[in-house]
Amino acid sequence: MTAAALPAITEGEVEFTAMRAQGAGGQNVNKVSSAVHLRFDIGASALPLDVKARLLALRDSRITQEGVVVIKAQQYRSQDLNRADALARLNALVQSVARAPRVRRPTQPTYGSQQRRLQTKTQRSHTKALRGKVRGE
Repeated sequence: MTAAALPAITEGEVEFTAMRAQGAGGQNVNKVSSAVHLRFDIGASALPLDVKARLLALRDSRITQEGVVVIKAQQYRSQDLNRADALARLNALVQSVARAPRVRRPTQPTYGSQQRRLQTKTQRSHTKALRGKVRGE
């Protein structure tokens, strides 16, 4: 599945909550609710089942036990910019699991690589044998 074939995450599937931002910022931080909490329920979304499964399998601290993605955006002073930032971060998370990982097909070592390995082992064995006690004849 290509990333372009994914259905776009709509505003209806996402719940935004405005709150006051943390950290330094003076009066603006204390008065204005510019930070945004984004909540996205993976199970109730319109994403394909395989994408949902890969999202739920991610070991990401933003995904709760109930399968809800929670993203806090407070980088900007504007609530609209923070909403757009949170939505962009959610889309990036979904895009990261959109494509199924390639299946690894094990291969056999080549004859040459086997011979080189055995030659190296022989040389190493000879080097270690020389470390033993010197025996008189």
